[in-house]
Amino acid sequence: MVRTVYVNGEYLPETEGKVSIFDRGFLFADGVYEVSAVVNGRLVDYAAHTERLARSLQELRIEWPCTRGELDRMHEELIRRNGLSEGIVYMQVTRGAADRTFNFPKEKVKPTLIAFTQAMSLVANPNAVTGVKVITTPDLRWARRDIKTVMLLAPVLGKQEAYEQGCHEAWMVEDGFVTEGTSSNAYIVKDGKLITRGLSNEILAGCTRRALFRLAKEHGVEIVERKFTVEEAYAADEACLTSASQFVMPIVEIDGHRIGGGQPGPMVRKLRELFLAEAGA
Repeated sequence: MVRTVYVNGEYLPETEGKVSIFDRGFLFADGVYEVSAVVNGRLVDYAAHTERLARSLQELRIEWPCTRGELDRMHEELIRRNGLSEGIVYMQVTRGAADRTFNFPKEKVKPTLIAFTQAMSLVANPNAVTGVKVITTPDLRWARRDIKTVMLLAPVLGKQEAYEQGCHEAWMVEDGFVTEGTSSNAYIVKDGKLITRGLSNEILAGCTRRALFRLAKEHGVEIVERKFTVEEAYAADEACLTSASQFVMPIVEIDGHRIGGGQPGPMVRKLRELFLAEAGA
């Protein structure tokens, strides 16, 4: 089936969706994005994604490409037109198209807004049953990882390295401490506590992370926000990652070290169940 995509106010067949070769997102990665999950035809945690989008746009001084109401309706319309029951909506905003200069365009340009849907299995993901393997890799990214920009070359290289080693994800490491995954937030469980790095410009404030924190606190799970080393991760009782397209995903191996006996642990399984229940799965 040919999907319907959204490009600057128009709903088009995906074969006709195009942007200018002068778009600054293409030339400079001068743009931001969000990915919202869809379960049973409904957006999951959508408000958190629009909130983070607003912050990213503000940090890069990119104007809103439309009103928030128009953005909301666009998401719903893409879901409707594509008959999407389960998957994601990807949305990207760039500074727009202008002659190639490093500084912002002198003349006002309209930001570019594109979006599309992608069907995928989120709820009955078989990886959630078996758990996934991750590797560690040096964190080569810039210093403003709190902005969800489309500048993703370092994560792409890390993810490819993981895939080539038969693993699902790569945890990026800086000064001996895990920062986050290439497309996820990273957690370990030790002595009944859920441990993850605190928010700063060093990691992205994940929307699924925020939801997980709330659910964990509501159900008596103690959360410790601190850095943890690779060696601590090897010795963890359990480990997991979170993202909009994977929800809460158990990790059973890190750099060849089995975690929790190589099986998803009880805390991570429970947290995933809680998240799926809230998502309406």
